[in-house]
Amino acid sequence: MGDIVLGFDSAEPYQDGTSPYFGAVIGRCANRIADGKFELEGIGGVRRTYQLATNNGPNHLHGGECGFNKVTWHTEKAYDGPGASVRLTYTSPDGDQGYPGTVEAAVTYTLSVEGDKTVLAATLEATADQPTIVSLTQHSYFNLAGHASSDVLGHELTLLGQHMTPVDATSIPTGEVAPVAGTRFDFTSPRCIGDGLGADGIDHNYVLHGLGADARDHVRAGTIGDTPKLAAVLAHRGSGRTLRLLTNAPGLQLYTGNFLGGERGKGGATYGKHAGVCLEPQAWPNAVNEPGFPSVVLRPGEKYRHRIVYEFSTWVAYPSLA
Repeated sequence: MGDIVLGFDSAEPYQDGTSPYFGAVIGRCANRIADGKFELEGIGGVRRTYQLATNNGPNHLHGGECGFNKVTWHTEKAYDGPGASVRLTYTSPDGDQGYPGTVEAAVTYTLSVEGDKTVLAATLEATADQPTIVSLTQHSYFNLAGHASSDVLGHELTLLGQHMTPVDATSIPTGEVAPVAGTRFDFTSPRCIGDGLGADGIDHNYVLHGLGADARDHVRAGTIGDTPKLAAVLAHRGSGRTLRLLTNAPGLQLYTGNFLGGERGKGGATYGKHAGVCLEPQAWPNAVNEPGFPSVVLRPGEKYRHRIVYEFSTWVAYPSLA
């Protein structure tokens, strides 16, 4: 047994801006939006330009200066299935961080044991009273050797995305969808994270569920659906721990902790560069400004529903990809 997520012992670092999104629920819109700007047709057909905070160089990141990661959520018990559950709710008012419309957001976590696996399931939901954009995710940093154990470069990763969205110098997608085969980003078979880092590490969106350049057509046709599908497997031979991640999101951001800089964490641990890896299921970055990407627009009467399942176990052989 061990603690395998990076974090702090008290609430303050999570709220005062010193946390690099440890364990956070990200919203309203995960990842980056170019120049913090987008256009959206609102009620009555009027198209407006919205300017959000630029809190990541020239771009908007993870909901802005005070995204969902810094607010206090209402918490209550939930009984939507087997195991222990908790439900978190938050109302984001119209104009929050520059976003249009009031959004009612909810996250339900359920912890259960299924055979030899311990399963943590997260269901992220949202509704809106005006057209807006929503992409929620869970931003946990994993180190299966233990949160205070050096780096994750020796962890073996399998990521079932055969394509990715290349980015510019500010980490905004260029608009193309490129195959990973033959590149350092190819984790379609088990491979140590350190083998793919390159000079800059990895902070890139992978295309899931066999989607390619026609991803938006697939999403509109409902071919992804509500059922989470296997997206990634993370394994650490030294401890025997493994994590299987399933999701119904169209993308997964792989972030290798490139910008961790010696944060003092739980029990006095120091988290240096690559001390944890983030597997962030979500919509594709800057999707609101890319017509060919799966849409992040949420309209009145619609319900956003994103599911993430983490399956933890130990192994004597490399975990099945089935």
